[in-house]
Amino acid sequence: MELSLAQREQFAADGFLVIPNFKSAADIAELRARAEQIVEAFDERERMPIFTTADERTKNDEYFLTSGSTIRCFFEADAFNAQGRLAQSKALSINKIGHAMHDLDPVFARFAHDARLEDVAAGVGLQRPLVYQSMYIFKQPGIGGEVRWHQDATYFVTEPISVTTFWFALEAADTTNGCLWVEPGGQRGPLRERFTVDAANGAVLERIDPTPWPENANAVPVEVDPGTLVVFGGLLPHYSAPNRSPRSRHAFTLHAVDASAPYAPTNWLQRAAEFPARGFAVSA
Repeated sequence: MELSLAQREQFAADGFLVIPNFKSAADIAELRARAEQIVEAFDERERMPIFTTADERTKNDEYFLTSGSTIRCFFEADAFNAQGRLAQSKALSINKIGHAMHDLDPVFARFAHDARLEDVAAGVGLQRPLVYQSMYIFKQPGIGGEVRWHQDATYFVTEPISVTTFWFALEAADTTNGCLWVEPGGQRGPLRERFTVDAANGAVLERIDPTPWPENANAVPVEVDPGTLVVFGGLLPHYSAPNRSPRSRHAFTLHAVDASAPYAPTNWLQRAAEFPARGFAVSA
């Protein structure tokens, strides 16, 4: 799956690349079925964890900060009624599953540890990719939350910056159900924020550069069909609008860094020596 010269040049110019028909309908069906099983097995009575980018304080929560080496479910912020109970079924209330399914679950591992992704990674500059994070994102109908403008390098600092996102459409994504929006060429701008965790300060989201986020007029929607792979670099500004449509917008994402770039010890997601991050071509 080596990228063509035109694809490599497009990634360099725009900061992202769209590859249609990367995953088959059967691949998608298997992943969606497994995600449904994980949600069904999740006992919401034990905990009601919420994930939202509208209030970064939610990321101080231990349930989130210790999820990098396990599999956990997080609810949409708007999933609850005034009494604090789910306003719809659990299956239609989950924001995402994270963050180590690609190494812990056989179905997710088959999807993620795809040797073709090694070629794609090499084509966009990752020579020795290590996959640190996976997320299954539901973008639920009617209540799917906004993901504000951000850069993925905020959460995965390496020197130099190397984090690259591999975003798979599991359903059609368009402007009506909360597709990605990006600023083409925006990866040439600075890193604006850094999310760090340490013993002295806990979890902190720090503004490190005053450059404003893109105006919506400078953004373009990434409308794609199921099976499409969207690859983008860690400095590319992107966001997704709330989903107020009657259709969900399921997606699966992987975040990989280059093993040759030192990984910051203050990154929120750390792997123990006995549970190292692995490359795409390493099977479960």
